[in-house]
Amino acid sequence: MRASWLLVKSELCRAFLIIVISLFALSPTLAQDATATPQADSAPLDAPSRVDIQPVARDEEIEVRLQDILLATTWFMEPDVRVQEGVVFITGQAQTSEYKTWAGDLARNTQDVVAVVNQMEVIEPPILNFDPIVSGVRDLGRAVLRAVPLVVFGIFIMILSWVVSRAATQVSRRYLERRNINILLRNVISRSVGVLLFLFGLYVVFQVAGLTNIALTILGGTGLLGIILGIAFRDITENFLASIFLSVQNPFSVGDLVEIEGVIGYIQRMTTRTTIIMTLAGNHVQIPNATVYQSVIHNFTSNPNRQIDFTIGVGYEDSISLAQETIQRVLQDHPAVLNDPENLVLVDSLGSATVNLQIYFWIDGTQHSWLKVKSSVIRLVKRAIQDVGISMPDEAREMIFPQGVPVKIIQGEQSAVDYPVQMPRIPTQPPLEDDTVSTSAEGGLRSEAREIEQQAKKSRSPESGENLLSPETSTTTE
Repeated sequence: MRASWLLVKSELCRAFLIIVISLFALSPTLAQDATATPQADSAPLDAPSRVDIQPVARDEEIEVRLQDILLATTWFMEPDVRVQEGVVFITGQAQTSEYKTWAGDLARNTQDVVAVVNQMEVIEPPILNFDPIVSGVRDLGRAVLRAVPLVVFGIFIMILSWVVSRAATQVSRRYLERRNINILLRNVISRSVGVLLFLFGLYVVFQVAGLTNIALTILGGTGLLGIILGIAFRDITENFLASIFLSVQNPFSVGDLVEIEGVIGYIQRMTTRTTIIMTLAGNHVQIPNATVYQSVIHNFTSNPNRQIDFTIGVGYEDSISLAQETIQRVLQDHPAVLNDPENLVLVDSLGSATVNLQIYFWIDGTQHSWLKVKSSVIRLVKRAIQDVGISMPDEAREMIFPQGVPVKIIQGEQSAVDYPVQMPRIPTQPPLEDDTVSTSAEGGLRSEAREIEQQAKKSRSPESGENLLSPETSTTTE
């Protein structure tokens, strides 16, 4: 009786253990069945580390389970699973070698599987296989279709940015025109505003497309490229910046008579590269703006009054005060010479044969030509000096001996006797000068700025480009 009870008790414990083990064995399998839904066109994943069926799985159960999984994946053609004494035999055809390996790993990780014999054959693709091309074209078409909304949005933003930048450029230019800003500065500032707005729209497009890093890389590369180009085209960059600075400072205007780097002439125009001057000889001279900006600029038109000077020498035996008074009368009577500021006749130096006088006088540079007036004044001063009997000796052609010239006479055997001989001064009749203010050779005293300006209009400009100097600011008069 007691033995029967112990036998029943042992059988009950054994049944209870079987039920508990079965529950633990089935729970991961059920969870795996609920979550895993393999797709036909998805890439193979790593095989599960273990596939549990029952605590003691039978060959038939393993065979059915693996056969169902292989069919569900649709990666294999006519898969067949056969299990004998825990050894799994797999046959059929796999699309790729990865799929064949995956099937072997799946069987190997299954519960109660002793060994796996993977006899699957990998389907060899045909020599002329167009499937990759078709797949690639299909993927490309899908990518293009997915990008259509982004492309439309980008085009819209770029057009809007362009319209806004153009409008901002026009508004900025009109605002700066009312502020009387130089034309070059107006163009640079207004275009900079437009470019910044356009770049902001481009940044928005890259940001929406998720290409912010690429945009920053492009901008950084553009900045580096700008530095490289700036170094390579240093002279062009210097001239352009110099034109901006000259436009801000405005040292001259169209028609001004200037001297730059030894070149004297009238300003015609200034471009972003050079400043064009027409010389008094009627020649066009182009001076790079960088050179103009770094040079000393003599503007003879900015101040209408201009001082002219020249030197004249009188003899030592003549009265210096008489010469000064005579020259002052000539300056006061000359119609082109200004009496205010005061004209000066000063003793400059004592030469070897003359006392040198320096004459300073002023003219109105906008009305008269300084070359013509200087010629007229020198001619009239020479006539007045000669009229009052003042000599103008030249050490190169005349030497004066106030004590006479000693002469030595030798007579026979007698010793030489020195007799001081007083050399008489040979009177000379100076040629008569024309007392008119301006001769026909001098061509009048009027400024030649108008004639040169007319020549400039008829001539071909050697430099193309917009004139950065405003004609209305010119101070040239007839």
